[in-house]
Amino acid sequence: MLGYYLDLALRSLRRNPILTGLMVLAIGLGIGASMTMITVLHVMTADPLPGRSAHLYYPHIDPLPLNYKEGGGGPDASDNFTWPDAMALLEAGKGTRQAAMAGGSLLVHPARKDLRPFYVDGHYATADFFALFGVPFVQGQGWSAADDQARAQVVVLGETLDRKLFGAAGGVGRTVRLGDNDFQVIGVAADWRPQPMFYADLSAQSFSDTDQFYLPLSVAVARDLPVNGNQSGWGKGETGSSKTSATTTWLQFWVQLDDPAQVQAYRRFLIDYSAQQKALGRFERPPTRAKVYSLMEWLAHKNLVPNDVRLQLWLALGFLFVCMTNIVALLLAKFLRRSGEISVRRALGARRRDIFLQLGVESVLIGVAGGLLGLAVAELGLWSVRHRPDDYAQLAQMDVPMLLGTLALAVAVSVLAGLLPAWRACRVLPALQLKSG
Repeated sequence: MLGYYLDLALRSLRRNPILTGLMVLAIGLGIGASMTMITVLHVMTADPLPGRSAHLYYPHIDPLPLNYKEGGGGPDASDNFTWPDAMALLEAGKGTRQAAMAGGSLLVHPARKDLRPFYVDGHYATADFFALFGVPFVQGQGWSAADDQARAQVVVLGETLDRKLFGAAGGVGRTVRLGDNDFQVIGVAADWRPQPMFYADLSAQSFSDTDQFYLPLSVAVARDLPVNGNQSGWGKGETGSSKTSATTTWLQFWVQLDDPAQVQAYRRFLIDYSAQQKALGRFERPPTRAKVYSLMEWLAHKNLVPNDVRLQLWLALGFLFVCMTNIVALLLAKFLRRSGEISVRRALGARRRDIFLQLGVESVLIGVAGGLLGLAVAELGLWSVRHRPDDYAQLAQMDVPMLLGTLALAVAVSVLAGLLPAWRACRVLPALQLKSG
């Protein structure tokens, strides 16, 4: 029976090619515009580290004075950590793993004569960084906590940078000059690119390229290496340049907590730590401001989706609604124009639900055709997004779930649009149509 309805639908669509084309075009444009912005929103809010994110948390304490004034609309200075606070949390070791970190850019001085010096982005971190985030290695390994303490001049290179500097042989055991310092290469990490770059200072880096070097944080502090991101100071005469100051926030801190009890215990520890610092006269704000954010809660807190993206999404959905309204009108006109044919079928014994199913199959076919057109329109839209200067633009790629979602949305829109016309058409009284005929 379904094959029969499919044949009737195809015949009906071929009889009215212009009307069919208009409906397919309306669905395709509406779906294409909507899926372009839905895909952009999807990639910007996706889980950057599936399989590990459920156990990764960002602690939050508030060392700012009561009279501290945030810049209008700027990043919250308390989202980052001071050096003393980060080191205190690190030494307390209340999580399964924990690491402090900060981003930086350094000038690479290649030994190869055919390469000029160039800048690369990377991270300064404590030893647990690699195990905490599951950073994959191609060669070698990361440094140890003892290396942190000893301020060892070691570096882990990203795979792309390692290949550029040392070729296929790899650079483990060799020396690379970064900035004004020489470092021994002890490992090569695979190009690891979680998006958004959740572990970075998200006020500066949200959807950046992969890190190309990793250095011990203690070395970055000892050598006063340049730092990317928000550095906020509030001490007397504070310039914000002192990395070890108790009144300058610039570090990020992540911790692994394996179950809800551990999360609760860690928050209690943060409150107690804040209360202790307040008793010492260092913290001024209530200790209860201490929080523990899960990875996805932290991304929501940082509100990475720009307002213009949200606005464009609502405009695209509004356009889809307009297209859907037009399709309802077109289908209603199309189905009611076939009242005589429907009445004959009813007179020959077809039930209302048979008519409804027949017209529903026709709506689905229109939806599938519109969905295929919508895929092409969405790909064109994403191509245009990728040519924008925004840092998230490079991620505007449609994955398999989005492809299937586009087709599903197109079919759903066409079926919903066809419900009223199909219901109205199957309610036509055969006697009136046959008599007038």
